[in-house]
Amino acid sequence: MATRPLRLSSRRIRLKFLLFILLILVPISVISIFSYGQKISYFFRPLWDNPPRPFERLPHYYAENVSMEHLCRLHGWSLRSKPRRVFDAIIFSNELDLLEIRWRELYPYIWKFVILESHTTFTGISKPLLFAANRARFTFAENKTVHDVFSGHVASHGSHRNPFDLESQQRVAMNGLLQRAGISNGDLLITSDTDEIPSPHTVKLLQWCDGVPPIVHLEMRNYMYSFEFPVDFSSWRATIHIYGPHTHYRHSRQTDLIFSDAGWHCSFCFRNIRDFAFKMTAYSHADRVRRRDFLNYSRIQKLICQGDDLFDMLPEEYTFQELIKKMGSIPRSSSAVHLPAYLIENADKFRFLLPGGCVRTSEAASQG
Repeated sequence: MATRPLRLSSRRIRLKFLLFILLILVPISVISIFSYGQKISYFFRPLWDNPPRPFERLPHYYAENVSMEHLCRLHGWSLRSKPRRVFDAIIFSNELDLLEIRWRELYPYIWKFVILESHTTFTGISKPLLFAANRARFTFAENKTVHDVFSGHVASHGSHRNPFDLESQQRVAMNGLLQRAGISNGDLLITSDTDEIPSPHTVKLLQWCDGVPPIVHLEMRNYMYSFEFPVDFSSWRATIHIYGPHTHYRHSRQTDLIFSDAGWHCSFCFRNIRDFAFKMTAYSHADRVRRRDFLNYSRIQKLICQGDDLFDMLPEEYTFQELIKKMGSIPRSSSAVHLPAYLIENADKFRFLLPGGCVRTSEAASQG
């Protein structure tokens, strides 16, 4: 007689458990996936994604007051009788301070600075022609500057055009601009974003040595927000080409060769908070702005000084070991050694890029 009540009780427990799952756990799971799906995906990336094939690293030898002939020989190359002409080609958005540092640093070695800007961002947002409006700031390089404007495409409301398509169109336009700038076979071509700055001694070495590979990626010290927050050496997209008939302006992997410790990549290194917010909505990964409050000025300022991620994302890594190692805030550095010389010479002007300069201008911060 006692068996039946026990069975009914057991069924009631199972029914309550199922109702608990349906009414509580399932909605919580759905909300969690919707809110934190990107984080969950990135955390388990080592399980679902494979790393790209490793680069073949070329050692980089350099010290002050060592002859160029000796440096060429250490790399297995030989000294040229005269240097190659160097063309520095960038697609420009709004990094005026980094552009000045880049051009001042590289000016003695560059034949032509080739710069293309657009009326729109890669995401189809209208923007001013900042280089054209601030050209007086770059009169020191006027004799070497080749500038043009890409018309761009304003995205209509509700459109979902791939920002990488617009980015690709600008890179194709750059190929034509390089031709108009007078580039020839055998010249050295730097292809990189404005904030990917090759070191001067790297450019000088590659323009003076024979035997340099026709295409080589440049490994760069990777920084976030300023040179106070060094991340790693993961920046590889910048390349140097010995220009030839099949050379095309690209920002993707083009060879397995990478030249070690060849410059600096300072990402989101802006003077004003408004420039951070603009880039967050303008560049090809603007989909990472998942909520409007991500663009709140006070939030951005707080994250900059903490060394935390603007998009509340986990590191993009292919192993759990690297992912866990890079989780959390970027450790601060007090070192301002081996940085661009023009930056150090003008430390007061560029204080925001150096240790202790995380607080941005009050003009931008007041707009939060």
